[in-house]
Amino acid sequence: MASYKLSINGSSFSVEADPKMPLLWVLRDLLNLTGTKYGCGMSQCGACTVHLNGNAIRSCTMPVSAVGTQKITTIEGLSTDNSHTVQQAWIAEQVPQCGYCQTGQIMSAVALLKRNPNPTDRDIDMAMQGNICRCGTYPRIRKAIHKAAAMMKQPPAKGF
Repeated sequence: MASYKLSINGSSFSVEADPKMPLLWVLRDLLNLTGTKYGCGMSQCGACTVHLNGNAIRSCTMPVSAVGTQKITTIEGLSTDNSHTVQQAWIAEQVPQCGYCQTGQIMSAVALLKRNPNPTDRDIDMAMQGNICRCGTYPRIRKAIHKAAAMMKQPPAKGF
């Protein structure tokens, strides 16, 4: 076992873990951040996607020892009330069916929109490949990403 100080969702966490333990299990089992899901354990499905310094990575194969001082963002770190623009677009377009893959899908979409605020369908397809949805909601996912991109361009509403 080794000690790690991790920066997750803007907070600092100390954990004792085997250096080979995947980040996914540190998040879920040691820190009770269960929004990140286990799907395959081989970086093939995308259910375990989190951000490492703003980049989408698969946490199921990332050993905790490789994280170092990098900043981790999980689905819980986007918002506590589903107010993040991508989450709002997901809700508006009724993307989830069973919902299991959605946290990974949302995390990949957020990373895409940070890199490319006006993605084409091809950009979306390329960025989202590796995120598997067994329910086949890919058309709604693409539509929600376009909606989120449009929403991000709108100025904030002014209060009265």
